[in-house]
Amino acid sequence: MTSRRHFLAGLAAASMTPLGGWAAVGAPDYLAAALFPDGSYRLAGLSAEGDILFTLPLPARGHAAAAHPQRAQAVAFARRPGTFALVIDCATGAQTARLDAPEDRHFYGHGVFSADGATLYTTENDYEAGQGVIGVWNTGDYARLGEFPSGGIGPHDMRLMPDGQTLVVANGGIETHPETGRTKLNLPVMRPNLTYLDHSGAVIEQMELPRALHRNSIRHLAVRPDGLVAFALQWQGDKTRHPPLLGLHRPGTAPRLLTAPEREQSTLQGYAGSIAFASDGKTVAITCPRGNALHQFDVETGNLTAAYSLTDVCGIGSAEQGFVFTTGTGAVGEITEGAHIMARAKCHWDNHLIPIRTLA
Repeated sequence: MTSRRHFLAGLAAASMTPLGGWAAVGAPDYLAAALFPDGSYRLAGLSAEGDILFTLPLPARGHAAAAHPQRAQAVAFARRPGTFALVIDCATGAQTARLDAPEDRHFYGHGVFSADGATLYTTENDYEAGQGVIGVWNTGDYARLGEFPSGGIGPHDMRLMPDGQTLVVANGGIETHPETGRTKLNLPVMRPNLTYLDHSGAVIEQMELPRALHRNSIRHLAVRPDGLVAFALQWQGDKTRHPPLLGLHRPGTAPRLLTAPEREQSTLQGYAGSIAFASDGKTVAITCPRGNALHQFDVETGNLTAAYSLTDVCGIGSAEQGFVFTTGTGAVGEITEGAHIMARAKCHWDNHLIPIRTLA
């Protein structure tokens, strides 16, 4: 693998998101939450080769994080139904602010910064109303500015579209309430969707899956530079069925659903954990921790091009070539011509691997 310094120089030359203040912390390539042997939950910065560059403490289990586009600052989100998000100065390790969900709200574990870094958007549950909302925060002092509807129930992941103005939200369709923990309350009538919103909260477009797949919860997202959205699914229906767990959507068109042959698809237990495009945008991959599998597809044809057996694999992100992945067993690996473990840490990596930069 080429050197990390060369990799970062290549990303900058390709006009990817500026590294800016991230150089102060050794310019990590990824962020990931993890459980360490001493029982502590931490947010880690990782190099392209899987080395841990720093770790910062979290008060409870983390899920995902958002990296500020200019400052060496990350917002680490609690796992659903957590009510905290920590703003961390990654140069000093200091917690500089804490976001607390308003009354009758909890976070869903994901958020995204505006293109200029002035605003943070968070996916939240208005659990008394049974509706999703998007929280809006000023990143100058992390005061809450307000909120607007997410366009559905159970908004989980959210991404900023390449126009720098539009948010795409994965409304998973599953209603929950803290009094019943993670119990799913509305499976017979759930209706997941992708909702495209402008920065004021106005709905631009919504996409729903075919009615026969209304129990296929849209959970996690990846966005290609030309606006193609990839979404990972988690099936809440009859376990004898093995529906697609990966979809592609371009605004203004119908979704394309990609699936492996039945022999491979039947082992995934209806659960895709994370999703990413390769850096060239020609390949998309999902991780399936319950099936101990990583599936890779050709975007143009929709065909499965590779299936890897990897124990408890979940986190995935684009790399200079192919993908980088993390597992619950502490492994960090790469997918290029095959799957290769690059490093092993004494920790359990959580669900997601968050690139500091985005595809260009």
